[in-house]
This record gives sequence, structure tokens and C-alpha cells, in this order.
Amino acid sequence: MTHLEELGSTLNDLVLIHNDRIEGYAKSMELVEQKDADLKMLFAKMISNSRGHISELGELIHEIGGEMEEGTTTSGKIFRTWMDVKSAFSANDRTSILESCEAGEDAALKAYDMALASDTEMSADVRQMLMEQKSTVKTDHDQIKKLRDLHKSLA
Repeated sequence: MTHLEELGSTLNDLVLIHNDRIEGYAKSMELVEQKDADLKMLFAKMISNSRGHISELGELIHEIGGEMEEGTTTSGKIFRTWMDVKSAFSANDRTSILESCEAGEDAALKAYDMALASDTEMSADVRQMLMEQKSTVKTDHDQIKKLRDLHKSLA
């Protein structure tokens, strides 16, 4: 595998993680109640963030001659299936949904850590873009965690 194919594979892994985030937050928007408009707005913002990241990653993938992946990761499908099962047994309370979202955010952060720590050859510009995207994901993660902690303390 050439270094460009390796880079394309690394970038596509991140595309798939963002596809997972979009599907996970779309599912979460369905699960929260009407009165939880604040969560729906937050989840919509996170979907928008992921779409922006996918666009940037896609441009890079095309620049190096690769094809952008579509679909989701296997672990992402497992995550969404787990949310489906959990929704059947829980009252779709805010804390449970936020806990599920936090687990998804943990997976996204891990994917960025793996991409940045890999031996994949990448330019300083690509590395900088990935670090900026990771920072956005970290901010989203921290926001979800803060809300989860708040709702746990109120429960």
C-alpha cells in the first residue's frame, strides 16, 4: 500500500466515524421528547459539525486520488443497535440518551487519536486539520458529558 493509499484509508476511517455520529445523533433526536428542544438543537449542531468534517476529509481524499467511503463503521452499527435495544427498555430519559451519545463521542475521539498517532505519512496541513477537527469533537464530547453529569445529579 502506498503512503497515499494509507492516508486515504486513515481519512476514510474518520469519514465513517462521522457518518456514525450523524446517524447516532439523528436517532437520538427521535428518542428525545418534544420538551427536550435544547437537546434536539444540540444534536442538530453536532450533525452539522460532522457534515463539515466529512466535507473537509472528502476534499483531501479526492486530492490524493482516493474515493470517499460511504456508510458507517461496524462498531458504529453496534453502537446504534445498542441504542435501539436500550430505547425499548428505558423511558428515553435525557440521562440515558446523553450516556449513549457520550459513548459515541468517546469512539470518535479514539478514532482521531488513532489517526494522529498512526505511522501514516501526512503533511503538516493535514495533521493540523485533523487536530482542529479533533478539537471540535472534544468540545462536543465535553458538552455532552457536562449535560449528562448535570442530569445524573438531578436524578
